[in-house]
Amino acid sequence: MRRVVFLAAALASTAAIGWAQPASRRYRPAVALPSFQDAAIDEASGMAASRRNPGVVWVHNDSGARPLVYAVDRRGRTAAVYRLGGARARDWEDMAYGPGPNGRGSFLYVGDIGDNGRRRTDCAVYRLPEPKIGASSTNVPAVRRAFRYPDGPHNAEALLVHPKTGVVYIVTKEESGVAGVYKFPPEKPGEAAPVTLTRVGTVRIAGESHFFPNLVTGGDISPDGRRVALCTYAAAYELTLPAGARDFDAIWKTRPAAVVLPFLPQCEAICYTPDGKSLLVTSEQAPAPFYRLDAR
Repeated sequence: MRRVVFLAAALASTAAIGWAQPASRRYRPAVALPSFQDAAIDEASGMAASRRNPGVVWVHNDSGARPLVYAVDRRGRTAAVYRLGGARARDWEDMAYGPGPNGRGSFLYVGDIGDNGRRRTDCAVYRLPEPKIGASSTNVPAVRRAFRYPDGPHNAEALLVHPKTGVVYIVTKEESGVAGVYKFPPEKPGEAAPVTLTRVGTVRIAGESHFFPNLVTGGDISPDGRRVALCTYAAAYELTLPAGARDFDAIWKTRPAAVVLPFLPQCEAICYTPDGKSLLVTSEQAPAPFYRLDAR
């Protein structure tokens, strides 16, 4: 969604987050990294850690922007900008790294999944080969996969891709505090019509304050496929797959553990580092603050 000044951000203290969910002891206090310096990144809504370009994160802006992804280096500077060929950016809300539908390759996924009015019929996820910085072309072909929900339109801001299988998930943004989890079906060669997702679970996050509702605004799956990180406007949470579980979807039955974040007005993007040992978070503020939370 477009940037809004949230008075509630000042009212939802990180200390209060522990009252809502069990607290995670996995991470150390956040470390500030250089903010994104590019003025063009004015509403960082999605983020994914690069695999092909060490130390780089990919980010994109929110609704109303051009279909561009930005490669940002360790200094917070834009190293490259790529345009998704044939893509529209009606309401881009999140991005993720993952393999292709056959579990192979290195791809970025961008979710045009925002639907504040809950009436869109053109929501889609784009998949593009992760660019190698320095390539001759800054236009990257993207595969568009249109979809619909089985139970009517939803607003969503969290896109996740399983790092082993390439299965795509969407976690919806619900005022009720009970987010729906939907999974894409296997991709078929030449499919053109929108596919129908399958509802595979829910995520319940207790209210963070009366002023700041528990709306899921971003997410990621750890590189080992054992954890899920979700963020709301002011907090982060992690789900862990039960020991011995073989079905990844069992993770949606577990209780989220709160991860304490620094003050981040309108946090909308979270991802794991490629080694899975840290979390990265940013917000739609400009210049976008950037933090890393390292595992203990």
